[in-house]
Amino acid sequence: MDLEDTLLMMPGPVPVAPRVLRAMSKPMINHRGAEFSAMYDDCCEILADVFQTKNDIFILSGSGTAAMEAAVGCTTGKDDVVVTLENGKFGERFKKIAVRYGKVNPLENEWGCSFDQGEIEKKLEEGAKAITLVHNETSTGIQNPAKEIGKLAKKHDALFIMDGVTTLGGDTVLTDDWGIDIAVVGSQKCLAAPPGLSMISVSKRAFEAMDEKESLPYYLDLKAYKKSGDKSQTPYTPAVPLFFGLQEALHIVKEEGMDARIKRHATCAEAVRAAAGAMGIEMFPQLNDEFSHYSNTVTAMKAPEGVTGNDIKKDMMGRGITIAGGQDHLSGKIFRIGSMGNVQPKDIMLTIQELEIVLRKRGIISHIGAGTEAASDVLDTLL
Repeated sequence: MDLEDTLLMMPGPVPVAPRVLRAMSKPMINHRGAEFSAMYDDCCEILADVFQTKNDIFILSGSGTAAMEAAVGCTTGKDDVVVTLENGKFGERFKKIAVRYGKVNPLENEWGCSFDQGEIEKKLEEGAKAITLVHNETSTGIQNPAKEIGKLAKKHDALFIMDGVTTLGGDTVLTDDWGIDIAVVGSQKCLAAPPGLSMISVSKRAFEAMDEKESLPYYLDLKAYKKSGDKSQTPYTPAVPLFFGLQEALHIVKEEGMDARIKRHATCAEAVRAAAGAMGIEMFPQLNDEFSHYSNTVTAMKAPEGVTGNDIKKDMMGRGITIAGGQDHLSGKIFRIGSMGNVQPKDIMLTIQELEIVLRKRGIISHIGAGTEAASDVLDTLL
């Protein structure tokens, strides 16, 4: 099947608007000239609204993982303790990064299960320079309680480092109000730009922590980004075509407005959950308290008895729709449908219709239509 006919309904990368692709084909410019500086400033101005912050914002030529490493590597020394919260693949990644720079005191949950607030506080009471959190764990479809963890970090004087890779630009993130010292986002998720860039907001308190370190990473030195950012520049050669694409994608975000964008993401995810319920498909996340929620940008579902998540993924691919399976030990046990970026109700409806056909052919459901009707009822609220 032609790639242009394939609908990406995975948790990133997401479909990119034609105007973003056209922007990327602009002639090359001097990345140390006034035109690039103006573009950089324009991007940062819109990103300030996305992050809801007055903190410094920098754009890195590197994926979200690069920004995660910059956050930890620039603030953590070999004798510093980092509390890492893990209930999925990307919480585990924070732990793997942190162990390279300092001492890790991990809180390791079953994937997809809520954190216990008391256990988090116990970890912080043992002493910590920083605490890391993945706000939206796309590997399991659970949204973790950033606001509440921000309060605990402040109480115990720990830096709060948050992966907002799959919420910023698509869900509520109040960086300053929640006390997030460093927040990161990737270009290819809710912002609906091509992969390859990450954005990071850094508080004054986080910069003060960097002053205490003997050495910082070289390419990911956030103090170098601060020095260059004050001049509307990057410290090292930027991926200029990706900046062109990011700027255009951010203009789309601005035109839609963050409130409308957040509502669209939430409603599309709710429609997928409603459809799953109507078809008898169980959600994967285990929400054990009032603080955790189902993700508003990806829905993780248990594979029904008699079929694997990989089977469903393969069948959907054959019908021109790319969804995601489970990662690591969840491979085959779950499947995931993304609802981020520029996803529209028609994309959700097509995906659910095709999923029903796949499940009917597999003998999992006996009739087609319940899931489609349930999704339609939810999406009607956007009209």
